[in-house]
Amino acid sequence: MFKRRKPRPALQRLFDAVWPKGGWRRSGTYVAHRLRRLPGTPYRIAAGFASGAAISFTPFIGLHFILAVVLALVLRGNLIAAAIGTVVGNPWTFPIIWLWIYSLGTWLIGNDDLTALPQTLSLGYITENPLKVLLPMAVGGVPTAIFAWFAFFWPIKQTVDQYQRARRRRIRRKLRHSREVRGPKGRPADRGKTFRVAEDFERQP
Repeated sequence: MFKRRKPRPALQRLFDAVWPKGGWRRSGTYVAHRLRRLPGTPYRIAAGFASGAAISFTPFIGLHFILAVVLALVLRGNLIAAAIGTVVGNPWTFPIIWLWIYSLGTWLIGNDDLTALPQTLSLGYITENPLKVLLPMAVGGVPTAIFAWFAFFWPIKQTVDQYQRARRRRIRRKLRHSREVRGPKGRPADRGKTFRVAEDFERQP
């Protein structure tokens, strides 16, 4: 139902992944807006997004979405927010992330030869030499992911909480205004619907 009538060429999809059609700023604004409007408590939304962002700092490409969902389930985070959080790992950030976690992992393991990723790095090289690449990246990715989780969790939780409080205040003002306009002789069905909406928002944290 929601698929394009004319699928985009593979080259166009690849280009959009590297540089979104509306630009990164517009894409970031859309993600922030979508995140704030997700259903759920500020904790669940923030924990979900932080889980997706944290998993992006691991070298397990291809498993980020699955691992983000699993981590969000463990922490009782929002699964949609976890999927959105994986956008932290993208073609622009991956080279920096990989260089950092590889260097950190090499230092933590105690290898005196602290260098960047090998110039001959390729999928075949990684498969043939997992201890030289994947092991340091995994070791460096764990503490980085933990730090990233808290770094994303707190500001997002505060932002979502402020947005939800402001939205509830706007809804209450509209409900009060509606009651004042209709007066006490408003239709019973309308009054009942108004009260139910007000009660639903009062029960939200």
